[in-house]
Amino acid sequence: MREVFKMWGNTRMVVLVAISAAVYAAVLIPFKAIQIVPGLAEIRPAAALPPLCSLLFGPAGAWGAAFGNLIGDFFGMLGPGTIFGFIGNFLYGYIPYKVWEIFSINHSEKKVIARSPWTWVRLESGFLLASVSCGMFIGWGLDLLGIVPFKVLGNIICIQNCLVSMIISPFLVFLFYPMIQNWGLSYQDILDDESYSKPQGHGRQTLRILGLVLILLGAVGGLIIGNLVSFGVIDLSAMLGAAASIRWVLLPFILLILCGCVML
Repeated sequence: MREVFKMWGNTRMVVLVAISAAVYAAVLIPFKAIQIVPGLAEIRPAAALPPLCSLLFGPAGAWGAAFGNLIGDFFGMLGPGTIFGFIGNFLYGYIPYKVWEIFSINHSEKKVIARSPWTWVRLESGFLLASVSCGMFIGWGLDLLGIVPFKVLGNIICIQNCLVSMIISPFLVFLFYPMIQNWGLSYQDILDDESYSKPQGHGRQTLRILGLVLILLGAVGGLIIGNLVSFGVIDLSAMLGAAASIRWVLLPFILLILCGCVML
């Protein structure tokens, strides 16, 4: 994960953050008027962009998703939940390129996106995991603040991100990745060995796979348990109190996601 912070010392990566954020915000803002949950969630075709920028620009795409969402919040949704939106969108742009790397057999395979069944599996796996992690984190955060129940916002974000990213984003990747690679603007071409945490031996790859497993358990497990508790299938009110149950039940799953991301 060290490249997420060290990339700020590279001018080209900083420029790519600005470009990713600007494009994301530019597509987000026009749809702010089409609200699903007033003041909190809107129709979001822009959800196809963070996974795309993740595969193209790596950590710059992750920061671009976070700052792009922040810019978008200034147009009608800025509030206490913005911090959770910032982190959730960062995860949405961070996880796809990390999953792509883990599923790569060798370093050269990371830089080639061929149209094959294995490529689709790698792309869709990363997009699905990122979508659910983003929805989980933001849904939990706004429930924690008492703004909107997890079962409402968490599910809306998960479903919308999954549909948009898994249907549209792969085609955008196939369209734009060859151009970005030809221009030498992919993150693998820009970042050097010092700032880019490539796997180093079997131990490092094992750690990253463990991190991926933790994210999977936190995201999918948390979404399932969160919905079971939220809809009353599992009643924990006697133990934790009705108001606090979902917040504390989901906390371990949120920590699993965050710990897993650090290990990737």
